[in-house]
Amino acid sequence: MNEQLDAAQLKRIVEAALMAAGEPLSVNRLAALFRPGELHPQEGRKRIRDSLAHLGEEAEGRGYELKQVASGYRFQVRQALSPWISRLWEEKPPRYSRALLETLALIVYRQPVTRADIESVRGVAVSQNILRTLLERGWIRVVGQRESPGRPNLYGATRGFLDYFNLQSFDDLPPLDKVQQKIEQELKQLTKPVMEAESADGEAQPGTAEALAEVVQLPTTRD
Repeated sequence: MNEQLDAAQLKRIVEAALMAAGEPLSVNRLAALFRPGELHPQEGRKRIRDSLAHLGEEAEGRGYELKQVASGYRFQVRQALSPWISRLWEEKPPRYSRALLETLALIVYRQPVTRADIESVRGVAVSQNILRTLLERGWIRVVGQRESPGRPNLYGATRGFLDYFNLQSFDDLPPLDKVQQKIEQELKQLTKPVMEAESADGEAQPGTAEALAEVVQLPTTRD
């Protein structure tokens, strides 16, 4: 039987795994790294959580933080430093049209919904390009089909959406009206007409801030 790891070694392993993974890791995934005997069968997950708590405390005052999101834990740059860190990459972070942001917000807050449901609220047709962009980003998925003529797809938000937007659950979302107000405020700063943004079908728009991201203090830099 392998000798059980001491607290310092366990913390180093957890820290190294989080740095190497490139994605959030849950306590269960971290526990799967260890062979039988390396952790106590009953206390192992508690020890991992203790290691995570210590790593979070050690990150205080540093340029990064240990963040818990829907899929688990990850190290990330602090949001306040993103204006500087984003300059490491020449390309600008993607910015999305009002149509895409509103579509995403409706799916997140009213899920599950069909394309027709979204169109009835927005009062305009939803471009297939918008849904394709959201599906490719991994922010939404097809969760089923409605029992109605044509059996239209039902869309819902994903765990990937929560991870990207620094949320542990959908309960962490701000009120929908606050998101809509922020979108309107950002759009007033555009130099191009709103109709031009609407016609872009979800493509990047210069000056169109990721309002949903900003409202819930989400990362807008490269992920």
